[in-house]
Order: sequence, then structure tokens, then C-alpha cells
Amino acid sequence: MAAATPTLPAIQSLPSLSAEQRAGVLDLLFEPCTALHTLSVELLQNTTFSSYEDLIASVGAQLTGLSESSSTSDTRWLESILGAHPRLGAKKVDSAQSQAEQAQLNKGGEDEARALKELNEEYEKTYPGLRYVVFVNGRSRPVIMEDMKRRIARGDIVAERADAIRAMCEIAADRSRKVDPSIVE
Repeated sequence: MAAATPTLPAIQSLPSLSAEQRAGVLDLLFEPCTALHTLSVELLQNTTFSSYEDLIASVGAQLTGLSESSSTSDTRWLESILGAHPRLGAKKVDSAQSQAEQAQLNKGGEDEARALKELNEEYEKTYPGLRYVVFVNGRSRPVIMEDMKRRIARGDIVAERADAIRAMCEIAADRSRKVDPSIVE
């Protein structure tokens, strides 16, 4: 029996949903993450959005606020949210959306797979607490690996956090369109 295609509730209904249902919306758009639930579930209850793009932009603003904070607890909180994304090319990926998005990255030879694994490790050594997040969007493994190398060489954690937040929001927007094809924002 095939798994049911996930769906998003009407954007106007979010405030009336239970906290668990609002968390499920966040999980579908982003990645399952208790820290993101803590940060954003109340936002979904107290704000009426005109579109999922608006919701995603609001969550992005919350994440940017954490990244611009001088508080180490805010930094750790942000890192736990960014770290909810699976490593690129990982064998075990929990979310069905990430599995589908990364499917093309698992094609290719063992040498490329090993190189991607090594780049993930180098990235995480360069940016402790972060995980490389990128909107794959049909790009090949070699193109993604070049982007990883560029971002590692840059060595700028502030820019890296901003890139990761932007990528998370791009991924969420793409997921919203895929889950609900009537969304044409």
C-alpha cells in the first residue's frame, strides 16, 4: 500500500489547528524539529497568513533573528534547527521530502559518494554546530560539491548561517508547491 501524499491545510485554518497539527505543518515544510516547533508553533497560532510563502518568510525572519542575536543560547537553538536537515548523500534520511530531494545525489560512483561524505565532515569541522543546507533543485552532485567547497573555503560562519536559513526557506517554498499544486506563488 502506497503512502498517502502529504497535504497542507488551508493557510487560513492554521490558527484554529492544534499545536500538534501546526507542528506537523512545520515538519512538512521544513524538517521535523522540536526546536523549530518551540520557536514557531505559536507564530502559526497567532498570525493569519495570506499564503504559505508569507508563513515561510515569517519563520525565516525568526531564524534570522536567532542568527543575529549575540546570545549563545540563541546560537545553539538556531544550530539545532539547521542541524535537523539531513547530511547530503546520507544513507538514512528520515523525512520523505528530503529522501525525494536527495535521490539524485545518491546516483553516481562510490568515489563521488566518498568525496561527498568527506566534504560533509570538512564542512562540519569548519562550521561546528552547523550542517550544510542547500536547495538541491535538480543540481548534480558535482555542482553541489563545488558549492560546498566554496562555502567551506569562505570560512564565514555569519554568511553561512544566512545561506543555510535562505536555503531552508527555499526548500520549504518548493515543498509547499509540491505538496499543494494549487499554490502558485
